[in-house]
Amino acid sequence: MAKTDYQSIDQYHQAFSGESLARMQIIRKIIHEVVPDAEESISYQIPCFKYKGYLIYYCAFPRHISLSHPYSDAFWEHFKADLAGYKTSKSVIQVPTDEPLPEGLIKKIITFRKKENEEKANSSRK
Repeated sequence: MAKTDYQSIDQYHQAFSGESLARMQIIRKIIHEVVPDAEESISYQIPCFKYKGYLIYYCAFPRHISLSHPYSDAFWEHFKADLAGYKTSKSVIQVPTDEPLPEGLIKKIITFRKKENEEKANSSRK
């Protein structure tokens, strides 16, 4: 695999086309709709969004898009039923490219992560 040195999400997206690119653009749009103040960056050579800490990462593979973050136990408990049909690990949710993009679920995930980060930021100030 070729070494990459992406400096921006736009640059990362330019490496893709078709369905993968379209899905990533939708996810990016959802993130900015839910968290307008989210800061874009590249971390681990993939798109990363920050809001009061790390919010979420995503990346494209031939058969899926990964949404990643070291998700909390509360996150997994909250989304247990929603994620039952997806391949997951402690920090990754794989969204297959041969199924419709679950935009509503992605919006709920981003909303949950935003709230987690806000609560963590508020508790650390006290």
